[in-house]
Amino acid sequence: MEALSLGQYSFVQNGYSFGFAVMAAATLFFWLMKSEIAPSYRLAITITGLVTAVAAYHYLQIMLSWNAAADVTTGEVLATGKPFNQAYRYVDWLLTVPLLLIELILVMRLSKAETIKKSTVLGGAAALMIVLGYPGEVSDIGGLRFVFWVLSMIPFVFIVYQLVVGLKESISKQPESVQNLVQISIYLVIGSWLFYPIVYLFPLVGLDGGAAITAVEIGYTVADIVAKAVFGVFIFVIAMRKSQAESEEANGATATLADDDAEGEETSKLS
Repeated sequence: MEALSLGQYSFVQNGYSFGFAVMAAATLFFWLMKSEIAPSYRLAITITGLVTAVAAYHYLQIMLSWNAAADVTTGEVLATGKPFNQAYRYVDWLLTVPLLLIELILVMRLSKAETIKKSTVLGGAAALMIVLGYPGEVSDIGGLRFVFWVLSMIPFVFIVYQLVVGLKESISKQPESVQNLVQISIYLVIGSWLFYPIVYLFPLVGLDGGAAITAVEIGYTVADIVAKAVFGVFIFVIAMRKSQAESEEANGATATLADDDAEGEETSKLS
């Protein structure tokens, strides 16, 4: 902690505060607006809100741990002896990253068998990716950090392949009004996730001391906001559009049936 300047320390602290506020606000939005979504997609939106709720809780814990690890009353950053708990991030990711993929599968409303299969495969790969990344994150040995980076990239590449190639046929079966949104959501996940392996390597490419700590913590925070809150908004919009389309289709079918009944009654009267 003493490697940080007061400005760097405050910048990271403000980043945590902003992350907490975004996640908390997103949770309220998703859960309060869930009633506007068709019942078929409410589970996806419930999980979307759960992701941001878990993230909000962990950002609060991260912020408290960060504050407890340093004393800035003298105008300098002095370590208090209490360690900054990096495990909060990985506990958060272990819970939320698999759920991110599951909410995407649920909002696509695939068959039951396909939903279970893809959720299990993608969720399991995501959990493995997080587990493999943690030992390198807490290691002070550069070589060990790189080894675990390589290991965690194996399930990462598998997930990317499944999202881009494995879901291609399923996306083609989605209503035309949401196909582009689903594609954008997938690329948003991939793009935001690319932050993580890049930020993970910052300490190995010349960034050290306060600069490395600041870059890693702010980088992870930005990636979290995009991958959870912004991605969640896309999931909500997809669910809303599909709900509206299904409602219009049902109303159209009802109107057609009513017209047919009216024509039948008119024919009966004439005969």
